Amino acid sequence: MAVWAVGDIQGCYRSFRELLTKISFDPTKDKLWLAGDLVNRGEGSLETLEYLYSIKESVEIVLGNHDITLIAAYYGIKKSNPSIDPILTSLHVKKLIDWLREQKFLHVDYQLGYCMAHAGISPEFDLGMAIRYARRAEEKLQNDHAEVWLKKMFKSGIDRFNRESSKTDIDRYIVSAFTRMRFCYKDHRLDFNQKGAPTQALREKGLKPWFESENRKDIHMKIIFGHWSTLGFYEDEHVLALDTGCLWGGQLTAARIDKDEIEVVSVECEKNDESEVERSTSPDALQI
Repeated sequence: MAVWAVGDIQGCYRSFRELLTKISFDPTKDKLWLAGDLVNRGEGSLETLEYLYSIKESVEIVLGNHDITLIAAYYGIKKSNPSIDPILTSLHVKKLIDWLREQKFLHVDYQLGYCMAHAGISPEFDLGMAIRYARRAEEKLQNDHAEVWLKKMFKSGIDRFNRESSKTDIDRYIVSAFTRMRFCYKDHRLDFNQKGAPTQALREKGLKPWFESENRKDIHMKIIFGHWSTLGFYEDEHVLALDTGCLWGGQLTAARIDKDEIEVVSVECEKNDESEVERSTSPDALQI
């Protein structure tokens, strides 16, 4: 059995299937870990969800900001767009959305020594806190009042963790950190405006990637994340970043994580109409 982690698909279905062919993925014996943002902007969002649903026993998924926005569009909280319209008008939309609501914000595998969240794990969270807060958000998204809760998540943003905050504000921080985080300040306050790659100029302004932040709580596992196409593939002893910008004409990347040494495989993707400038300046789907 092989275990492959894959970066943001964002509806690039043909590239996704090409990647699965290249790694000889067999859903009867192999496992896929998907780092979120399964849909939106790409032309094959419906096909991506339908395929993943058909092999759902062979996948581990964490939700990304675009996946959350799709669920919100289903409830009428957010506007649809041409790339997700086919999902929302599908005869199977309720089945697909209900299945998506069952997915995680954080996946942990103690045996492999990896955990996975779409944007990463807040510097404020140790592993126990991350697990607890991820489950808290998952339970809210899965219960009968998910629509009411999700509507609150799309209000004003929360960039700092405070246990004394209201339950709603804590939930907003949890969802923001797991799905939208990239940079943070020295005091661990999150910045949701910067979308580009880390630079010395940003570091001089006090902005570092969350995984480089000072006094970050220890996570004794390697963290797999996506969400950051301008960062691209990145690996150190603590993290493995897999969003290599397929949607933007980059690559779609998979990493085999069940061996002592990571094996990385990528496929080239078709160039999207949106430019590099738009990639680094366009707002995230989930505006919390």
